[in-house]
Amino acid sequence: MPELAAAVPPEKDAGALRPSLVDALREDAHWQRLYWRELYHRPEFGYEDYAPAYCVGYVGFAQYGGSFDDAEKSLVANWLRIRGDSGLNLDDAGLAMRAAWDRMAQIATVASSLPTMDALAADALAGGGRQPRESATTMPSLLTPRAAAEVEIRAQP
Repeated sequence: MPELAAAVPPEKDAGALRPSLVDALREDAHWQRLYWRELYHRPEFGYEDYAPAYCVGYVGFAQYGGSFDDAEKSLVANWLRIRGDSGLNLDDAGLAMRAAWDRMAQIATVASSLPTMDALAADALAGGGRQPRESATTMPSLLTPRAAAEVEIRAQP
């Protein structure tokens, strides 16, 4: 996978991820497996043609965050620098960069909605969190009264 240098220093943006949090191997494997299913895919191009554009998209999101349109000029400069032997023209590369950017934006949105480990630990220490599972001594809500009575009988010492 090619190295990627930022065209401009990354701005501090709440929507950006740290580049160290991008799992480049996972993203590369994802796109290698599925690139051919994308609507913009052209059969005359293989994954090696698309890979630099995907890399620019997912690393670029981590560097810049925010809006793709705001970062597009820097992304294009990065792609031109690392494109290597890619046969894609700029328009085709832009579609692939946008797809990788959008995937990272979705991942970031989901990640930001999940509680942090610190929040989960604080909740657990405060006695919050999930209710305990039903045990054999409590009446499971989906059992008929007769089945519940049988469970209770079996549960008694």
